[in-house]
Amino acid sequence: MKKTITSLVLASILCASAFGAEYTLDNSHSSVGFSVKHLMVSNVKGKFNAFDGNFTVDEKTNKITKLEGAVDTATIDTDNQKRDDHLRSADFFDATKYPKMNFTMTKFTPLKAGKAKVAGNLTIKSTTKPVVFDAEVSKAVQDPWGGTRVGMALSAKINRKDFGLNWNKALETGGFVVGDDIKISVELEGIAK
Repeated sequence: MKKTITSLVLASILCASAFGAEYTLDNSHSSVGFSVKHLMVSNVKGKFNAFDGNFTVDEKTNKITKLEGAVDTATIDTDNQKRDDHLRSADFFDATKYPKMNFTMTKFTPLKAGKAKVAGNLTIKSTTKPVVFDAEVSKAVQDPWGGTRVGMALSAKINRKDFGLNWNKALETGGFVVGDDIKISVELEGIAK
């Protein structure tokens, strides 16, 4: 009996170390942003003011073993109320019907000097597509209040039409009001649970 209990305890310790330390987002030090071409001449930047997520880090290897996040689409903010209301409408995010965008990591590929590729499934509206982010992951540090923190920066480019964000308007001189390519920029800081 003692041998069985010892084996179970050892297995649970090994299991926990294999999965790594769990982190919850510190939203005050994190951001979810994007940029898109406007009128073919400039980039409009925006962000989402409400989001949540968690990730797990194997602190010995600095590998992310789990990463999940959700964004409240109604909190889109481009510093223009009329534009934001349009982006919340059925022409774009349809935020009333689809209040969340979700991302779930499927693969983490470490590169050199803290850089990595983070592959996963991104869901916008009712469409889920694979997306690969370029990532940079910091090593765990101790904060002045006794907590452990890890940060990461993620960037990717997606085509908005792949996710059903199709609205556009042709310009008389050629081109369109809104570009198809969206650059996503995410900064995450997590606190160990």
